[in-house]
Amino acid sequence: MKDFNSLSEMEILALAISLEEEDERIYADYVEGLRADFPASAAVFDGMRVEELGHRRRLIELYREKFGEHIPLIRRQDVKGFVTRQPMWLVQPLDLDKIRREASAIEIETRRFYERAAAKAGDARIRQLLDDLAEEERHHSELAEELGREKLVGGAKEQEEQARRRLFVLQIVQPGLAGLMDGSVSTLAPVFAAAFATRNSWAAFAVGLAASLGAGISMGFAEALSDDGSLTGRGHPLLRGLVCGVMTAIGGVGHTLPFLLGNFRLAMAIAVAVVLAELFAIASLRHRYMGTPAFSAALQVVIGGLLVFATGVLIGSA
Repeated sequence: MKDFNSLSEMEILALAISLEEEDERIYADYVEGLRADFPASAAVFDGMRVEELGHRRRLIELYREKFGEHIPLIRRQDVKGFVTRQPMWLVQPLDLDKIRREASAIEIETRRFYERAAAKAGDARIRQLLDDLAEEERHHSELAEELGREKLVGGAKEQEEQARRRLFVLQIVQPGLAGLMDGSVSTLAPVFAAAFATRNSWAAFAVGLAASLGAGISMGFAEALSDDGSLTGRGHPLLRGLVCGVMTAIGGVGHTLPFLLGNFRLAMAIAVAVVLAELFAIASLRHRYMGTPAFSAALQVVIGGLLVFATGVLIGSA
């Protein structure tokens, strides 16, 4: 890697051209990734892309005047001091908040480059162009805000909020709710079967913990392997799998923890109360996020949970 201070004016201009091309292509990827769900924000980034394209053209024109047609390949990774960028533009669907923060970081880094390069340049025209570009990058965030005020008006903001909510449901709520429901309901039978069969709190706790963790691992892998999210828009499979697995384990551990109490009757009473609270919470989440009618959600969850609970009690008492 080359040290920045060792770069010639020709190499500085060549690097600036490369940086502008990379930034322009990143913004173009943002536009394509946001167009379907966040069209107004896509328009904002498209305006920023056009600005970067204009910067690149001005740099190329000056380079040709000073150094000819051949532009040597020198990139940000060839020079010390640049921050490694995470290719979040390759992850679909795009996280709007993350790419807005990344765009801000891109602008700050590019502005600092132009300021340092202008201070180092000896040629008056090169220094003037670099100073101008530094000033434009300084106001780039203001341009984004102006574009945002222009584009994100009327129903656009409401539409983007609806799209954000839909993505949140697909990527977080849906796998989390599936895991919570599976963990809460599927572990009822083994926990209460062990409790009624042994009348021993510790035995019930051990069975419940094993069932909860096992179900969490199983559900996590099943969710992660179900699809990669590229076509369904459900997000990164590892995130979905983690959310689903953790919520599955939490769903089972909730009514397992009371059996840490030495008093079996007290532990049983608390565990039953926790089960009712879990079923109520699941029904409420289904109603709020999945649009299931309240009565229908309560009926489905409560009846299913009670049937599994009864199964465990009958087997354990046999």
